[in-house]
Amino acid sequence: MKKIKICLTLLSSIFIVSCESNTYSELAPPTGNPTYVANIEHIMEHNCISCHSGTSQYPNLETYDGVKNACTNANLICRIESESCGARMPLGGSLPQTDIDMIKLWAANGFVKE
Repeated sequence: MKKIKICLTLLSSIFIVSCESNTYSELAPPTGNPTYVANIEHIMEHNCISCHSGTSQYPNLETYDGVKNACTNANLICRIESESCGARMPLGGSLPQTDIDMIKLWAANGFVKE
């Protein structure tokens, strides 16, 4: 009976430790020089263009120029980080912090396209 309790305790401990939801990529800050084509375009396609396409009244985030313009003139970075510039984007829920950090690094490094 004592062996069963020890085994159950050990298995429970392993299960609880393995339930951590963060992955290494979510914890590690972005490094290097992100580009629009390699990094930012994917984030926009999966999180933004359903509302921010060419047919909407909102800033168009389908193109490099549109995203760059939104970062420099339309408070895109402020809107994805907080509610201090208006409703936080995207409306369905915040971007992962790694995506926000990637966009900020891309902007800080001069909006490299490719």
